[in-house]
Amino acid sequence: MAASGAMPPPPRTGRPRLQRLRVIAALALRGMGTSNGRSAGGYLWAVLQPLGTTLLLALAFSMMLKAPPLGTSFILFYATGTIPFRLYGSMSNAVAGAINANRGLLAYPVVNPLDAVFAQCILEFMTTAMVAAAVFAGIGLFTDASITLDLAPVAGAFILAALLGLGVGTVNCVLFGFFPTWKNVWSVLSRPLFLMSGILYLYDSIPTALQAILWWNPMLQVVGMMRSGFFGSYEAEYVSMPYVLVIAGVLFVVGSWLIRRHASFLIEQ
Repeated sequence: MAASGAMPPPPRTGRPRLQRLRVIAALALRGMGTSNGRSAGGYLWAVLQPLGTTLLLALAFSMMLKAPPLGTSFILFYATGTIPFRLYGSMSNAVAGAINANRGLLAYPVVNPLDAVFAQCILEFMTTAMVAAAVFAGIGLFTDASITLDLAPVAGAFILAALLGLGVGTVNCVLFGFFPTWKNVWSVLSRPLFLMSGILYLYDSIPTALQAILWWNPMLQVVGMMRSGFFGSYEAEYVSMPYVLVIAGVLFVVGSWLIRRHASFLIEQ
């Protein structure tokens, strides 16, 4: 029998971490259940809607531009650009609205704002991964596109796009809370990004003076890395993974620090 003055056993340090993982998983499942919850099909529609939009736009552009800048299939060329761009956009928007979407649950002490951020990150990553798998599988099965698949740059581009969206989203999550007008300003400022990210053209084909400017756009580099994974003859030598990682990392560190510091204010808004 232990002596009355014996020290109690040390607490299990793994339990809070496991509890937090459970909270994040529960929030992600809740988000999956509430995505288009009033529509027939629920979460399935959250996958089918961007899938249909991507395929329709690819078909429309392929009819207007018969010869793609790279390869023989404009649908494949367009998909390799729009898929990572869509992941970045959906990730940044979902993370920026994570606190607002889970405001009722953040009143519980066991849930903190960063849990909501990570839950939205996981949900958007899974959704876009399913869209990408369906799009590229369909292109491979139903078109005559010549694909030389290299999974390393494809996975790298997918992860970089997600991290970049996470970083931008965490910063905007704070800015949207403090300055509601910033949401409208950001919407206007981010629209030209589609044209600046090399989705409809190759970085190598634009004038050198323009290359020197657009190189600083990290999404253009992510798109280049994605295309190098589907077109064996394309070498995206201008891509710098450390540059994209530094931008994404700095934005996330700053954004997550601000979320922690001003959590009570952001929740009460």
